[in-house]
This record gives sequence, structure tokens and C-alpha cells, in this order.
Amino acid sequence: MERVLYILYNLLFHLLGLAAIPVFLMKIAKYKHSFKQKLGFLPRGTLEGCKGSPRIWVNAVSVGEVVAVSPIVKAIKKLYPKSCIIVSTGTETGQNMARQLIKDASAYIYFPVDIPPVVSKMLRAVAPDVFLTSETEIWPNFLRCAKRMGVKTMLVNGRISVRSVAGYYRARLFFRRVLTFFDSLGMASEADAERIRKIGALGDRVAVTGNSKFDALVGQVKPRFEREMRRALSVRPGEDVFVAASTHPGEEKVIVDSYKRLLREFPGLILVIVPRHVERVPEIEKLLKHSGFDSYYLRTGERSGKKRRQEPVIVIGTTGELFKVYSIGTVVFCGGSLIPRGGQNILEPAAWGKVILYGPSMEDFLEAKRLLEEVGAGFLVRDTSGIVSVCRRLLIDSDERSRRGEAGKKAILARAGAAEKTAQLVSKLIAKG
Repeated sequence: MERVLYILYNLLFHLLGLAAIPVFLMKIAKYKHSFKQKLGFLPRGTLEGCKGSPRIWVNAVSVGEVVAVSPIVKAIKKLYPKSCIIVSTGTETGQNMARQLIKDASAYIYFPVDIPPVVSKMLRAVAPDVFLTSETEIWPNFLRCAKRMGVKTMLVNGRISVRSVAGYYRARLFFRRVLTFFDSLGMASEADAERIRKIGALGDRVAVTGNSKFDALVGQVKPRFEREMRRALSVRPGEDVFVAASTHPGEEKVIVDSYKRLLREFPGLILVIVPRHVERVPEIEKLLKHSGFDSYYLRTGERSGKKRRQEPVIVIGTTGELFKVYSIGTVVFCGGSLIPRGGQNILEPAAWGKVILYGPSMEDFLEAKRLLEEVGAGFLVRDTSGIVSVCRRLLIDSDERSRRGEAGKKAILARAGAAEKTAQLVSKLIAKG
């Protein structure tokens, strides 16, 4: 039965891969550095610095996951100073972040596509003693090959969202088997642990470690980031800023309409729009012009050329700066939530002591939503009127805004420590040999 299920999985995987070829060809320049590695071809010398022991492979797909696993890598290195740690990512932006943030790594590579010959080749090349993969990065062929080669495997910061659990459950006959290939599953919350057990994970291998993103957030907040952003965007201390972060199609219109209404009472308010996908910037520019904002500032890089000259609206056309942008926000809206996308990470602005607004679609971040609402640092809004009402209240009462924001920040500080718990579980796997 297992063989049949894997044949079906691989058939579907290849069909989806063929369907994605046209999209890939359109974006081939974007993936030029990672393409060969994803097929198992490591550049010569990539692993030359991997001399230590144990050999630990840590996988994090993109920027957010890289940031979250960075404290885990640090905690492991503290336990095993002579270890060799290889960090893999799925995206090039994730790889860039890993090189900047995870200095304890001996090598940086791209995670291979989940095709048996490719993953076997990569596993032989890296030869890890332990493999850690983050959040929802569960690759059946890779895990199966790793198990056959005697590699210990662990899920870290494990997350199974409310939206995805039904899909996993429908395919539980397959995923029950896949999950047995994990020697340990460190889940972010008890709810996540319950969901993965429901799918078929072995109960004695599941542990609630918390999420090391709390550890990462604590370490990420630096006063110099705020100074850098204010200087880059010509925003003076004391100026009110409405940050609309990780916005999706359909959300910018609501944000711009809300901003126009807020301007009547707060004429100095600055709007900063940070789209989830930077390629949508031209679409946002068109919306702004149609809404009467012919004057806006587009940030296209750290050396953008012209400086902002008091334009009321700023559009961030760069990647990797969102966390820094949060530092200058007076009020923050997190997108992917007014439309059914499951929300975005609301803990990042909360770590800066900001009060966050979000729409009703927060299925992927229910625990974070619950945490912030319990301490009064998160507000659910459904439309323009809701956004205007909450923003107006927070802009008028700076004491309330500060009190609520500080409560959210303290809640995050109180939940740090997952990295140490995860590192201890890793040490148990290593001890088992």
C-alpha cells in the first residue's frame, strides 16, 4: 500500500511540475542561482567548510522561517560548538537572509525538489546525522529517503493550520505513513500538536516546544532599525504613520479609502503600503493615481536616487524591509486578512510594541491572534468603517495605544524559550545515534 501511495504522490507531483514550467520559464532569471542546486547539483566547494560533528541539516523555506530557526541554530551551536550545521532554503530571498542572519552555519544550500533520485543525491552529498525541517515543510520522498539512510529527522516550530488540517486528514492514509518517518515532532502549540496527532503522528514522538519565532523576535528588535527607516523614508519622530503591511489584491482599495477618511481629521498622517508581492507595485501606483494621490514616494532600494519630499503616501517596492518598516508605525494593519488568505504574521509588529489591525481571515495565525486579543494589542476589523474607527481611537489616545502595544510586546517576551527546548530534543536524537 505504501508503494502505491508514493507512486500516486509522485505522479501528482510531476504533473504539477509540468504545469508549472511556463511560470518557471517566465521567472527563470529570479531562480538562476538556485535552479541547479534544487536538482541536486551543488557547486564545487559548497561543503568544504563542513568539518565538524555532529552534522546537522536545518531547512527553512523562506525569510520568515529562516528568521524563526535562527535562534534554534544558535542554541544547537551552544550545545555542540564543534558541530557542522548546513542551512537550506527554498527561496533566494530566504538564502540571502540566512547568510546575513545565521552566522553559525558552516554551509548554505538550496533544498532539493522532492524527487527520489534528486533527494538521494543531495542526502549523500550532505550526509547529515540529523535533519530539521520547519513549520509545514513535510516532504514525503525526502523523509522516506532520509529514514532509509539512517538520518534522524525532526519537525521544528511545527504548524498545522485550521485551514490545512482538513486536507491532510482526507489524505491521512498517506500522511500517517509519512509522519512515521519523523523521529520527533516539535509543535508550536498544543492545538498544533492535537492536529498532527489527528492526522496520524505517533503520540510519543510529539512534543509542544513552542515557536522559536518568539525568541527570534526578541532578538530582532533593534533601535537602530527605526533610525535607519526614518532616515530612509524622511519620516520625523512624532509624525503619525499608518503602515499597511503584506497587502493583497482588493485590500489596498480598502486601505486607501480608509486613509482618505482619516486624513480629514489627521492631515499629517502618512500612509506606508508594503505589498505582499513586490511585483504588484505598478497595480498599487495605478490605484493611488485613480484615488487622487498623484504624489507618492516609491522606495525601490536603499539607494533609490531621489529622497522623499513630504509625499503623503509611501509604497515599499523592496523585499526584506517589512520588519524595519514596522518600527516607524503608529498603527499597523496586517493584510491577507480582509480577503480569504489566512492572514500574515502579526507578531512581528507586536514585537515593536505596535497595536495591530487585521481582517476576519486569520486561520493561519489563530494562536497569535488569540494571544494579542487577550492582552488588547490586536483588533479585528472588517471594512473601511472598522479600520477608520479603530485607527481614529488609537491616533487620538496615545496613552491607550502605548499601553496596549506594550502589553503585546510583553506577551511575546513571556513566550521566548522555544529554541532551547528544541535544541534539547535535538540532543536526545543525537544521543540515540
